[in-house]
Amino acid sequence: MTPFAFARAADATDAVQQGHVAGAKYLGGGTNLVDLMRVTIEHPAMLVDVTGLSDTIEERPDGSLLIGAAAKNTAVAEHRAVRTRFPMLTRAITAGASAQIRNMATVGGNLLQRTRCAYFYDHDGARCNKRAPGQGCDAIDGFNRMHAILGASAHCVATHPSDMCVALAALDAVVHLQGVNGSRTVALADFHRLPEDRPERDTVLQHGELVTAVEVPALPFAARSEYRKVRDRASYAFALVSVAAALDVDDGIVRDVRLALGGVAHRPWRATAAEQMLRGRAATEALFDAAAAAELANARPLRDNGFKVDLARRAIVAVLGGLVDNRS
Repeated sequence: MTPFAFARAADATDAVQQGHVAGAKYLGGGTNLVDLMRVTIEHPAMLVDVTGLSDTIEERPDGSLLIGAAAKNTAVAEHRAVRTRFPMLTRAITAGASAQIRNMATVGGNLLQRTRCAYFYDHDGARCNKRAPGQGCDAIDGFNRMHAILGASAHCVATHPSDMCVALAALDAVVHLQGVNGSRTVALADFHRLPEDRPERDTVLQHGELVTAVEVPALPFAARSEYRKVRDRASYAFALVSVAAALDVDDGIVRDVRLALGGVAHRPWRATAAEQMLRGRAATEALFDAAAAAELANARPLRDNGFKVDLARRAIVAVLGGLVDNRS
């Protein structure tokens, strides 16, 4: 491990001042960053401990939530307002990792975790543009069963690993950021980048910017929502495909819907084409299947992951159908 300096931030302003120096990284629970340091993929010159920043989960009068970036994943999943108003978020968090990791991992860190692509981790034997820009991407012609079918590029086909972020994307969550030039907000669905020709950049964060909170807007019909994760084994496995959905049906007609996919792209994939097709139409299995097909029309599977297209379609239909059935 490369030697590094360490500092503990007193507050967000202090964190940003220290984190703005060259080579600095913010340290939350460390469940991903420390692992990457151990295998010498990440080698920060300085770690700024931000675990002392806000971990509160504020319930606002309008029904929204403001979740401090230092809140632990377990605390969010178990919070009464999350379980009752946004159950898809609870289910997404509990579907990810182990209980021990959820007890350590922070909300801010979850947003910033890096891909679990095997070629990204194989820094001794594999080419990876995300790890070392300009090397090439061995996953494209390699073993790519876990890789992207949507939004990939000729430079990278990795997928985003988070379950929580898929639910947050569906819920129109907003990320609060603070940097040396002030504060700003970014929609969660726009926070993570598609790879294009810069796959080493996972997010739209500017140098030294700090995630301070995640805001989940009020969405009354999200009280009936679901997160389904399809994976190779029952626990501690990353998604082949996942679906986060909330559905508002009145007299058999879809009034509104939120839908996002995981395991299929470089970022949590907000299924806007499917949502547009669903709104204002009869909530039938045929409609759900057509909407799923519309969302996946631009899928570009690789040699080993073509099954994801049909798997994602079936998962979307099953989750939306289950939400309709649960209304009775």
